[in-house]
Amino acid sequence: MRGAASLGVALAAGALACAAGSATMRGRGEGESVRVLVYNIHAGKDAGGAENLARIGALLRERAPDLVLLQEVDRGTVRSGHVDQLAVLARESGLHAVFGRTLDYDGGAYGIAVLSRWPVLADTVRTLPVDPPQARAGGSYEPRGILEVRVEAPGGALTVLNTHLDASVDDAYRWQEVQAVLAVAQAAAEETGGRVLLGGDFNAEPGSRVVAAPGAAGFVDAFGDCGRGSPLTYPARQPTKRIDYLWLGSAFRCIGAEVLGSEASDHRPVLFDLVPVAR
Repeated sequence: MRGAASLGVALAAGALACAAGSATMRGRGEGESVRVLVYNIHAGKDAGGAENLARIGALLRERAPDLVLLQEVDRGTVRSGHVDQLAVLARESGLHAVFGRTLDYDGGAYGIAVLSRWPVLADTVRTLPVDPPQARAGGSYEPRGILEVRVEAPGGALTVLNTHLDASVDDAYRWQEVQAVLAVAQAAAEETGGRVLLGGDFNAEPGSRVVAAPGAAGFVDAFGDCGRGSPLTYPARQPTKRIDYLWLGSAFRCIGAEVLGSEASDHRPVLFDLVPVAR
């Protein structure tokens, strides 16, 4: 699975001890439990365009997730000051990192990423094809993708799937994209016995056919299963929409989920605590 196309990196830094300490302090207590954060970081900026990468890093240290599914990540772009945002967040959190480039942009790369407390065994990124190709302003085309990362987690290898679907008002492109996403997810679920997590920014709200599709394919909406408080994630200042999700394969169940109050991005992050299903 690992290939140059994914621009996969495994970055572990001295902050690992700090992050591990935070994980102990949070009192999760179960050896195979998994804490997951899903977060569209808006290229490290808040809704007003202020740079907030440091606040995002601080949130990762405070909440100590085991896995982080990031969308809208810049590496070396002019707009982000040529900063490798994933490297910064890996250093701040002490987690291994994998980048999935979906677009060459502004002198650098743009895409999705996964951070993992556990070693990365393999990774790949796939483009989500749509027909006809979607022309954007100026005739450009922004392909969407799915990043597949296999990590060496307690209890066995675990496959993490991260995506960021089309944002058009009409769901014609999202519908095509989610079919491709679910083909990858179902294959991974068969291969791993349900040890699969699928998440990201779906740009679709509950009740839509796009959000209904993962449930119809056998995946469980984690927040719908165990979430506390409002599920709304966008816009960050006064959320009116739920568009950020985590879907569980059959090997996991959710024991806690909440939308965090951070306004460091234009989305709010969503935190999940999961445990393995007894078999």
